[in-house]
Amino acid sequence: MRILPFVFASFLPVAAIAQPSPNQAPARTWITDVRIVSPEKLDHIEKSSVLIENGRIVRVVRKTGAKKPAGARVVSGKGQFLIPGLIDSHVHLTLIPGMSDDQAASKLKITNKYFQQLPRSYLYYGYTTVVDLGVAVNHEKLQEFRRAPQHPDLYTCGEALVLANGYPMSFYPAETRFKLFPNFIYDPQQSSDIPPEYKPQDHTPEAGIARAKSFGGICIKTFFEHGFGRNANLPVISPAMLADIRKNATHAGLVLILHANSFEAQKFGVEGDVDVLAHGMWNWGYLNQKTELPVEIKELLDQIVKKKIGYQPTIQVSFAQSAYFDANYLQMPAVSKVVPAEMVEWFNSAEGRSFKNTLSGDNAAPDAAMLQAFEQGPFRRERKVVAYLAGKDANFLFGTDTPSMPSYGNLPGLNGYLEMQQLQRAGMSLTQIFEAATINNAREFKLESRLGTIEAGKIANLVLLKKSPLESVEAYDTIVTVWVHGRAASRDSLAANSSR
Repeated sequence: MRILPFVFASFLPVAAIAQPSPNQAPARTWITDVRIVSPEKLDHIEKSSVLIENGRIVRVVRKTGAKKPAGARVVSGKGQFLIPGLIDSHVHLTLIPGMSDDQAASKLKITNKYFQQLPRSYLYYGYTTVVDLGVAVNHEKLQEFRRAPQHPDLYTCGEALVLANGYPMSFYPAETRFKLFPNFIYDPQQSSDIPPEYKPQDHTPEAGIARAKSFGGICIKTFFEHGFGRNANLPVISPAMLADIRKNATHAGLVLILHANSFEAQKFGVEGDVDVLAHGMWNWGYLNQKTELPVEIKELLDQIVKKKIGYQPTIQVSFAQSAYFDANYLQMPAVSKVVPAEMVEWFNSAEGRSFKNTLSGDNAAPDAAMLQAFEQGPFRRERKVVAYLAGKDANFLFGTDTPSMPSYGNLPGLNGYLEMQQLQRAGMSLTQIFEAATINNAREFKLESRLGTIEAGKIANLVLLKKSPLESVEAYDTIVTVWVHGRAASRDSLAANSSR
């Protein structure tokens, strides 16, 4: 039986967008009689009121009976909880879950409806800010996202910095990969395998980071990945290259993110002083056969904690492969809330389930056996790592990597809710999950002056819940209202196939 622990999806190009602009909103909104759950004051969850004016929070009154401001529209939060809008700091907005490139090209009616719904699907689960870590670039796709009547704030890393013919370029034919991934690092050792029109001086870390920033990037993503399957033993960046990337990212003021899902890769990232490690450590390399956390890994994790490196576990995005072996997944009511009915119908077809054959390989094992296999190996290892880091109160960042592969188990918005369940199961506390999706992300991506807490002066990105997220992870599925720059939307109006 063969499990693909991380499959890189086929890419539609991605673009970087400059700072998001606010949606229009009522001039004044007074949210009153609500319990505020904000990460900077978790010891003071009390009935309060919040005044929103022209898209920003202008007053937070932490007492009952505050007088209604003149001319304000009143929203009663009685018996409910108000939290900062959630931040997903690892998305790929131009990828389509459950479809290969060829399938997407032949199903344009379905994919067009999917992209129309996409911004609302993130809002449906309370994500008012997303950071796109796209690899290739298509300005128009992300502009469409931002032109949608209702959409989260969007930040990007611009074009990711990839090594020539390394991951993820290697997944594409040699004759097209350099056009799809023009922001690559020129490797002199591969000069014979790089088209002659690309010059070394145009493809240094300095030039690549400058390109990413010119697209409005707030971060730069690079990779340390030897690959898997037919794309194993790929070239990877050297310590000298990473040092050059680190120097230029610092000079440009960009957050440095390293794709690293193995012990070797995360050790490389720690030694290179990256800011963020994207993905949990599911591959322990030569230690894979260990059942308990080896001393070498504990020592590395201690360094991650000490250096306060941002850590994105992204457990669900890999575990989502199991959706093809779980008869209940597509029957969840939540699925029809985040993707159009036509797409759900296609997912249930033989063509829509074809990715299952890729996951099963030549072994036609029963679904129950495949599900059990997903609970073993890489996913068990990743949970042990997360549990250890949780016990050390590491700098967790909430990111879903949605969708990283052509699996319908990676649906926008819903993936975030399932990721929270995975994180809790792995050992993170409800407080750690909440902070990871709010203040930790805001601080790491240098957005704390506008996002992450409920304080005067911050952008009015807010979520009203029926339950407290500090009492159960299910609270994130009890959303009543979402505000983006002070503009309110009921959750029901954000669902796919709603009448709105």
